[in-house]
Amino acid sequence: MAEGDGAIYNNFKEQVMEGEFDLADDTIKVGLLASYTPDIDSHTQWSDVSGTEESGTGYSAGGETLASKTVTQDDSNDRGVFDAADLTWSGLDVGTPAYAIMYDDTHASDLLIAYWELGRASNGGDYTLQWNASGIILLT
Repeated sequence: MAEGDGAIYNNFKEQVMEGEFDLADDTIKVGLLASYTPDIDSHTQWSDVSGTEESGTGYSAGGETLASKTVTQDDSNDRGVFDAADLTWSGLDVGTPAYAIMYDDTHASDLLIAYWELGRASNGGDYTLQWNASGIILLT
């Protein structure tokens, strides 16, 4: 995998179809992990992955909350779009985060949504995850 590559957890796919998520209104967070071996089949909740969560200057346990979330219907491209503002950790100095993990903090079990491979060092400056201009998750 290369930086920016990622995947959506299979449990999230099922739970969306069962109506368990409200991405526009639930508290959606992104945590940073120092290391991780992705398993989209069996990892379902934050506690499955948080054992290698980053810690250090500029990082709060549990990660950052997404702001300006939207869920829209894109008829021109025949898809549903979930998007939010880019995330910035101010003064982040934790080394080189390996993965960003998105999860729903509203659910008691903090259900996992998706992950992305990182690999860019933090050096005490602002560290920004910039989402794709088309959206974070596209359902086609």
